[in-house]
Amino acid sequence: MGEWITQWRVEFLGREWNFVDIGSVVVVFSLHCLTLLAPFHFNWPAFWVAVALYFVVGVSVNLSYHRQLSHRSFKLPKWLEYFFAYCGVLSFQRSPLEWVSIHRSHHQFTDTLKDPHSPVRGFWYSHIGWIFDFRSRFGSYDARLKNVGDLKRDPFYRFLHYTYPLHAISFGVLLYAVGGLPFLVWGLGVRSVIFLHATFGINSICHTWGQQVWNTGDLLIGLMAHGEGWHNNHHAFEYSARHGLEWWEIDVTWYVIRFLEIIGLATEVKLPTETQKKRKALFISNNLNNQISELEEKLETEINNGKI
Repeated sequence: MGEWITQWRVEFLGREWNFVDIGSVVVVFSLHCLTLLAPFHFNWPAFWVAVALYFVVGVSVNLSYHRQLSHRSFKLPKWLEYFFAYCGVLSFQRSPLEWVSIHRSHHQFTDTLKDPHSPVRGFWYSHIGWIFDFRSRFGSYDARLKNVGDLKRDPFYRFLHYTYPLHAISFGVLLYAVGGLPFLVWGLGVRSVIFLHATFGINSICHTWGQQVWNTGDLLIGLMAHGEGWHNNHHAFEYSARHGLEWWEIDVTWYVIRFLEIIGLATEVKLPTETQKKRKALFISNNLNNQISELEEKLETEINNGKI
């Protein structure tokens, strides 16, 4: 069934689209259309439901999909691990298996053509275009999920993988049943679209303009994505459960992990030591000095050759 879904293709605007690509367009477009209704269906209960869900679902994606499942930055009891993973499913950001597979490939091939959302292919592609191009992410159906063997052995994650759209849609039905169209528009549409673009911004904005080692200027993304925007920190120490390494770098996801650690639920929490930070800073500094020296030599050569 899976192979048929991804092999069934139609030529559209210069490339082949399969059922997964078309389904992704329909979901993203529908959420944005739902969000356009927000000014006409506003009430305060719906607004606060959206705020609460933005926090719970957003932090769950970061805490579960990213920091625990992708990087094994800490451990949780299974019941709590599954709870956060299930909340993450309500984000419309795919199943844990597929999300983790994409992210691990991103770290393996960062900012190269093999990066699933590579900035090398342009800002639009790294922000949202990659969502609609299954073959650019995986190449083929058989190629995907090869780097998540640890999760594929877990029946719960296999169950979520094959049923994840149903959970998010069912949750939308529940919101409508409880609070009508305002709850659906704000609790599903507005909340999902804002967090989707906050997540997409990490792939595009933080990989296009975030060039410093740790103290990036990505404050807005850091706040909107509950701490994920301190992305250079993350790539410097990808195993770290904490991304906001400076006191002023707000990292809401880390605050939740730290609370769970204090009450004894989060264990084996990984953080970079001061020695590791200094070593990384020295390494980056040496690389920058080497690059500057190479540029100076190149400039001097071009001046001597009369090119400048």
